[in-house]
Amino acid sequence: MEFIDLKSQYRAMRSEINSRIQAVLEHGQYILGPEVRDLEQRLAAYANSRHCVTVASGTEALLIALMAHGIGPGDEVITTPFSFVATAEVIVLVGARPVFVDVEPDTANLDATLLDAAISERTKAIMPVGLYGQPADMDEISAIAARRGPIAVIEDAAQSFGASYHGRRSGALSAMGCTSFFPSKPLGCYGDGGAIFTDDATLAQACSEIRVHGQSARYLHTRIGVGGRMDTLQCAVLLGKLTRFDWEIARRIELGNRYGEAIRASGARVGLLAVRPGRSCVWAQYTVLVENRDAVQDKLKRAGIPTAVHYPRPLHRQPAYEPLCDARPMPVSESLASQVISLPMSADLTESQQDAVVAALARATS
Repeated sequence: MEFIDLKSQYRAMRSEINSRIQAVLEHGQYILGPEVRDLEQRLAAYANSRHCVTVASGTEALLIALMAHGIGPGDEVITTPFSFVATAEVIVLVGARPVFVDVEPDTANLDATLLDAAISERTKAIMPVGLYGQPADMDEISAIAARRGPIAVIEDAAQSFGASYHGRRSGALSAMGCTSFFPSKPLGCYGDGGAIFTDDATLAQACSEIRVHGQSARYLHTRIGVGGRMDTLQCAVLLGKLTRFDWEIARRIELGNRYGEAIRASGARVGLLAVRPGRSCVWAQYTVLVENRDAVQDKLKRAGIPTAVHYPRPLHRQPAYEPLCDARPMPVSESLASQVISLPMSADLTESQQDAVVAALARATS
């Protein structure tokens, strides 16, 4: 059994993906070829966003979004300590200071009720993460930012692209949203890739220029930029994958619901995360909470069930970031980090495979 079954996914879309890759090899425009613009238009339409700018990775998307807002030394950006390191990394790379706010125990997303106390006169942005595939409470976060602002809200939708929030799609839930196309994501390419979404034409133009070394025209560099373009070949892969993306999202939601029902029925001694009303979760990872995680993982491994931990140490306890933030404890993040374990999840996971995972989990936690 695969933890994430990309092989079956490829076999199901082999013809479409191969033909699109072949088209790029034929025309030879490997940088900013026609597939780039085609993908941007399709993604913008999917997210119901006026603008989409593809970039080299999800990390690059977050970095460029901060740069487009002019965030730098002396500024503070509020975010979650329970996420992949890229979320905090980009804040430090632009010279700003990450300010961590603890998360909700039932969703593992940033706790909006704690935001007001964390905002200072130096706060320039809030960066909530749609962890495990469920958007954070974006309306409440945006309302607080507007009341205490001007504070930019940049949605980190690296794991939640394809999910919905009160009828809107993740990636377009604030003034700017970013996502990742890392291979294991709900929409993944065959390397690195990412995208930025916004309705603001000025911000979109800034992102487009920053990704090509700050160029507004060839060899005219009007702002500081990076080499952040998404390869044409990777855009071609995603164009192929978009043909069944709606099915994959529906299947992920179905499998996530089925996991929850089966785990409850099995008597497995695990905690389940909640999906809040009005939201969907695309389960970039299907993550549960267990006691004695190392022992449970070992038992599952011996049963042939692969697992992973997302994430074993919160960011405010990482050696590189601990000196940069205050020493406030984040009890929920620290508790979750000691208990979370992710189970096999992909749209091509079969029900019999899922049943085997649940049965092994029940035995491992008994």
